[in-house]
Amino acid sequence: MIFRILEDQYAEQTRALKAADRRFMALALVLGRRGQGRTWPNPAVGAVIVKDGVIIGRGWTQPGGRPHAEVEALRRAGEAARGATLYVTLEPCSHHGKSPPCADAVISAGIARVVSAIEDPNPEVAGQGHARLRAAGIAVEVGLLAEVAAHDHAGHFRRIRDSRPHVILKLAVSSDDRIGAAGHRPVAITDDAARARVHLLRAQCDAILVGIGTVLSDDPLLTCRLPGMEPRSPVRVVLDRSLRIPGSSRLMQSARETPLWVMTSGTAEAAAAMKLGAAGAQVIRVPGATGSADLDLDAVLRALTGRGITRLLVEGGSRVASAFVAADLADEVWLLRGNEPIGAEGILALDALPLSAITQSPWLKLRGSETLGDDTLAIYERA
Repeated sequence: MIFRILEDQYAEQTRALKAADRRFMALALVLGRRGQGRTWPNPAVGAVIVKDGVIIGRGWTQPGGRPHAEVEALRRAGEAARGATLYVTLEPCSHHGKSPPCADAVISAGIARVVSAIEDPNPEVAGQGHARLRAAGIAVEVGLLAEVAAHDHAGHFRRIRDSRPHVILKLAVSSDDRIGAAGHRPVAITDDAARARVHLLRAQCDAILVGIGTVLSDDPLLTCRLPGMEPRSPVRVVLDRSLRIPGSSRLMQSARETPLWVMTSGTAEAAAAMKLGAAGAQVIRVPGATGSADLDLDAVLRALTGRGITRLLVEGGSRVASAFVAADLADEVWLLRGNEPIGAEGILALDALPLSAITQSPWLKLRGSETLGDDTLAIYERA
């Protein structure tokens, strides 16, 4: 009888520990998201240090990628970290880069147990961080909320595995699947709640991309305009093979305040490129697509990755969106739908492609949907 009581007590303690582990890892994931859009090329990691059920240190990757989340959490915990548990959303690094290995910092601090959400695919880490911790006598557990962590670190994983950013395509469509009025005239499709959600998404991405057609028709600013979050605006990227972007555009007028990268072909006039550079824009030359007047999207993405971009938000227009969908380069699609029609003369959301290329795609699945005022948001992700 006594053994049965002890078994029940042990089972209850195990359940309580697992529940606490999930709660603290969930907090670490939330903290890590604070850095999204600000830490590239480094991943946005979150860390929590707990001792006797009490949080004694929290950290997230700082702007520019350093200090790392673990170092921040250890700094805040101080000497109390000895004997504590560290919850971290990505394997602690084990290599010397611009800062010493986080694994060494964890060992030096006297951490007794590490709960890590997922292994880092970076070949310079790839399990070596966990191995170093175990070799130092630290208990290491890997895999808690791994699926959530993989989604949060999708930009880092895509950059390491495929040498390109994680691409999020955003489309705002009317009830009749249009994104603009006849003659490419802009029209308000969604209301304030949906627009605020998009501006928050901008702040969580490293860069935002549009085609030159959108610049000429809409004259967008492409910044995050939520109160107090303007400094978190992403790098603005324009696909402009012939360098037609006007010097009077809002993008060019703000190029010195918020970075503007203009992607163009190798045949674009040097004088035009120099003029844009003098105004504060960075001109990046990439190959043109074979048999097309457009730029090679694979080359565009490689060029962005080479400059550290890990999370790319694609906002349009219809030809650019269609090109990313047709090339199977959209890893997520945020489909916002207003409740009013534009009319048969309006611009179709995906140019020559039907919207079912997203909604019925074999490689995209519906992750979730929600209501934003009178509008709806459906999020699809790569299956």
